[in-house]
Amino acid sequence: MCGIAGLFVSNGTEVPSNLRQSLEQMNATITHRGPDGDGFWVSDTGRIGLAHRRLAIVDLSDEAAQPMSNLDGSLQLTFNGEIYNHAELRLELEAAGHTFKTDHSDSEVLIHGYKAWGIDGLVKRLDGMYAFAIWDVNSNKLVLARDRIGIKPLYFSKVGGMFRFASEIKAILSDSDVPRETDNVALNHYLSFMIAPAPMTLFKGIYKLPAAHIMEVDLDGTIKTRRYWDALPSQDTATQNLSEQEYVDGIRSRLDSAVEKRLMSDVPFGVFLSGGIDSSANVALMSQKMDRPVDTFTIGFKDHTHLNELEYAQKIAKKYNTNHHEILVDENDMLDYLDDLVHHQDEPIADWVCVPLYFVSKLAKDSGVTVVQVGEGADEQFCGYDSWITYLKTYASFWNPYTKYVPGFLRRLIGGIARTFAPTKRSAGAQMAEALSRAGTGHDLFWSGANAFWNVHKSRALGSSWKNSSSFADDLGTTGLDLTGLSSANSGDIVNGYLNDLKKSPGNDDPLTRMAYNEFRLRLPELLLMRVDKVGMSTSIEARVPFLDHNLVEYTQNIPQRLKVKGGIKKNLLKQAVADLLPDEIIHRKKMGFAAPFEQWLKGDFGIRAEDTIMNCELVKNKTLHKDYITARFKEHRAGQADHALHIWTLFNLCAWHDHWIKQNS
Repeated sequence: MCGIAGLFVSNGTEVPSNLRQSLEQMNATITHRGPDGDGFWVSDTGRIGLAHRRLAIVDLSDEAAQPMSNLDGSLQLTFNGEIYNHAELRLELEAAGHTFKTDHSDSEVLIHGYKAWGIDGLVKRLDGMYAFAIWDVNSNKLVLARDRIGIKPLYFSKVGGMFRFASEIKAILSDSDVPRETDNVALNHYLSFMIAPAPMTLFKGIYKLPAAHIMEVDLDGTIKTRRYWDALPSQDTATQNLSEQEYVDGIRSRLDSAVEKRLMSDVPFGVFLSGGIDSSANVALMSQKMDRPVDTFTIGFKDHTHLNELEYAQKIAKKYNTNHHEILVDENDMLDYLDDLVHHQDEPIADWVCVPLYFVSKLAKDSGVTVVQVGEGADEQFCGYDSWITYLKTYASFWNPYTKYVPGFLRRLIGGIARTFAPTKRSAGAQMAEALSRAGTGHDLFWSGANAFWNVHKSRALGSSWKNSSSFADDLGTTGLDLTGLSSANSGDIVNGYLNDLKKSPGNDDPLTRMAYNEFRLRLPELLLMRVDKVGMSTSIEARVPFLDHNLVEYTQNIPQRLKVKGGIKKNLLKQAVADLLPDEIIHRKKMGFAAPFEQWLKGDFGIRAEDTIMNCELVKNKTLHKDYITARFKEHRAGQADHALHIWTLFNLCAWHDHWIKQNS
């Protein structure tokens, strides 16, 4: 796990004399991603330069440092991530005549694999998490790739004839030639999804390479991309129409393999333990494969203990005799951290889990651990959320008959009325109004497990000066990136674009599969995994996600809804798969989730700070956001009349980001 950056000057653009200096500036901004060393490579022409920050985990020798070249120097690599099957690929390459200079560096496998198989053949064979760039001297081409699931980030921009890329946006912004402007279209979608959907970011002109994509940049600056994998159900008959027990066995074997391969490390590692089924299964499987106690890390709250899961985490720690660590935090700790959070997120990730995630990551690092396993991805594959069960019931009892039997013109009329009279609170009434509105506009019921502002509320939160304007269509229109729905003011058009891709697949098309697929296109790669990457790496911690092993994902996407939630039981198959590992009280207890007490904190000192930040933000002053609407939400929240914590936290992140990165006030 590391940080990467690079600059590529197109033909026809004068080569800057300070390209090396610019690379050094980029690299310096992401030192936290790789405190163990840095490296640079600049071509003889000065048109291409690569930089690297090293967090040494696999092959700690100097020979494994980056940027790394092949023996004749025709390929140059900068790489962030881990390749879990690098040893097997090395053997295959050695058998074909390739000579390696390192002992067991996974980075070097990428160089020889590219030489042997090309970029498409390479990524097809890779098992891991990665974002990397290869400069191919012979073809005068820069090739970049992001892993299938989107565990590792990769950002890029093209300004003034120079292509820039990096693991974090702040590295791109280190160059003063890159403008700092807000993308209004991305802002609108951020209010819906708590993050800007790929390839957009909140910064106009700065983009992220979507998960499972290859990008190639030619000497003339032409950018071409293509998707090489998708989390679609398949026609693989070997994983379709199996018995329930066969699916249970298949899940267990794949999860077991996923955990084992992620123990690959030459430095200490551990696991984040909440006491829920996902993290507890990680601990149990790791304990079976290790010759020492697992290091486990848990966080709780001093001021709002009702959210704590310490008791359950302690039970698992005791059962598996782990080396257990705990930390307790409160509102003051959170307030002291907020400025750093805004800085390390780069663009707002409006998930308050980022706060406890930072403190538990820091606990792990302070305890001498560099690598941790985490449980992201299990809920999305196995239906672990109460809200998802509610959605499934709503599809069956209301949505399907309503959209089938009520004529379109009448749905549009009812939807318009519902939008007009929707309650301002996130209530059952507002949720019904939003459902009727979506049915009226031809959008699906489920958009995402992270849907902050429903349209019936977002239209009121946006001010009179907000305009649906962006440069992304001009910048990306010929690149091959999927821009479906991004230009629309209605975020549901993005979701419809995802579903259109799913409809082309011959596999499952039940509501649960559609919901999971949506999450693999948006929430998982751009929200959940980016909070893990940005926050974890801010403490120089690498996080690995066994539940998002692509072999497991491909398998679970072929399992029908009727078995995943048989009898209305969330995570039915996963619970059976790990039943022999965990106590019944862990497997069957009510899910709490990794939370933080922001509803309560917003009624205290943080509420004062949040209101001050939002009301003094330029986005409110210039009427991009509606001042009176927001003021009323603060008043209702403090009075206990409604819980507006999610909306306020989403707006606070946006305004704090704008102050820090656009206005550069801090």
